Amino acid sequence: MATSTAAQKRAQAKVEYDAFLAQCPSRKLLDRIADKWVALVLAALRSNGSHQFGADCAGEPRSMRYSELSRLLAGVSQKMLTQTLRSLERDGLITRTVVPTVPVTVTYELTGLGLSLHQMMRGLKDWAETHMDDVLANRATYDNRVA
Repeated sequence: MATSTAAQKRAQAKVEYDAFLAQCPSRKLLDRIADKWVALVLAALRSNGSHQFGADCAGEPRSMRYSELSRLLAGVSQKMLTQTLRSLERDGLITRTVVPTVPVTVTYELTGLGLSLHQMMRGLKDWAETHMDDVLANRATYDNRVA
């Protein structure tokens, strides 16, 4: 009977990931990264902190404090931002650093894994901003036709 090493088992499991299958763990990951707050947090952690149209989300990675993220992500509740940051930390996409100051300083920064995901998420964000007029026009056409 042949035995497999842990590395061989991991490699085999990786080959078997198929997001089209209901029980595949990659589905939960896709669900997580498809969340709008995840996309915006990832973009914010590489931004210059500006709310301007076309703000640079391709800059150098930088750490941000919770309050900076909260101000930048208009409309996010404290609960949702906290849950999003915790889930990203759990998945290894960001790191949370606590500095024992008074008051305590907590910063968040992209990991290598988070940086690799950021590239794709930035593309989605850019696409949405670039094509929003087209989408709105198509929605209006559809709504007028259906109504």
